Amino acid sequence: MRTIGEPWPELNDGLFYSDRVRPSDSGLTLVDFYSTKYKSSAPLQGWLQRIENGQITVDGTIVTDPTKVLSAASELQYHRLPWREPDAPYLLGVLFEDDHLIALNKPSGLQVLPGGLFQHRTVLTQLQWHASKQSSIFACQQTNPVPVHRLGRGTSGILLCAKTKLAKARISAYFADGTSTVGSTRIEDADISKTRKISKTYRALASGILRENEVIINQPIGMLKYPGVAKGLYVASPSGKLALSKVCVLERNIQYNCTLVEVEIQSGRPHQIRIHLSFIGHPLIGDPLYVTGGQPQCFDPESVEESFAQDGGYQRPLKPVPGDCGYHLHAHRLVFSHPFTNKVTEIIVPLPSILQTQKESKEIEHSSSVQDTK
Repeated sequence: MRTIGEPWPELNDGLFYSDRVRPSDSGLTLVDFYSTKYKSSAPLQGWLQRIENGQITVDGTIVTDPTKVLSAASELQYHRLPWREPDAPYLLGVLFEDDHLIALNKPSGLQVLPGGLFQHRTVLTQLQWHASKQSSIFACQQTNPVPVHRLGRGTSGILLCAKTKLAKARISAYFADGTSTVGSTRIEDADISKTRKISKTYRALASGILRENEVIINQPIGMLKYPGVAKGLYVASPSGKLALSKVCVLERNIQYNCTLVEVEIQSGRPHQIRIHLSFIGHPLIGDPLYVTGGQPQCFDPESVEESFAQDGGYQRPLKPVPGDCGYHLHAHRLVFSHPFTNKVTEIIVPLPSILQTQKESKEIEHSSSVQDTK
């Protein structure tokens, strides 16, 4: 398998965030503006530190006085200083590529898009570097590849990316169409692969022993306020958005009290498989966050961490967050109608050994031994 990827630099380049003061915010002090508008980024003392460090400009001039009164239409810019992001893999296997699409084999531990501590060490960054290198070699090739769906940081496997805006729009429409049909799909008739122009199949290792050979889960997924997650945490919620997963048992391991399953999803809610399996009482083995009921295992809505890190932002949360790894979930198979040729395209990526059935493991061992004797 061909791979792409460049080693990460020690530090990222930092970030710049720009704002224009609205008339309704005129008269606020500089610290009041940032500590209220961006309270999820840092506590009050953290914003005071950033201002005093000279990290904020007003109309192009560094301002270190937190009590400066702002005027409407003033241009503000906050400079988040460069930092060393947590370790992350960087090599990506190329599973499929043409002029419109590229499908990658994403390793566990690599975030897809910028967020939180990972602003630079992402799949998107590696795609941009790869495209830049290609365009320098082939002057006529100008592409801007971007992922068209997400995989959790701890999830491995197939990630489909579009090279052009039109390809992205068409593939995104495939995903949206599948999600929109969830409410009209009868549970007893849920044949997910037949209702979509694109279907994804995952392997997962669930805790406990699933009694049924097949389970359809249609639990809605919503959000709740959660420490360390600025926009909120996705959880099982009766008031959330519709979601549909089809779970098929592949193997039951009584000795280790776990079940190897295959999961097809029709909707694409964040962390859907983790939430759905935990909702029915079988959270993924090693999942540090979700427990039975599709809820976080450590949850205190009143808990607020006010200590701040060296850059003024909040400390890394002590409680588990969605990006924490440890679980076993692998996007194994992708089937879609090519957005330009209409050809049915199937992509399959090898399975981690822990997600192989006993039969698959023996077949792989046999194949390897045959190769060794040649």
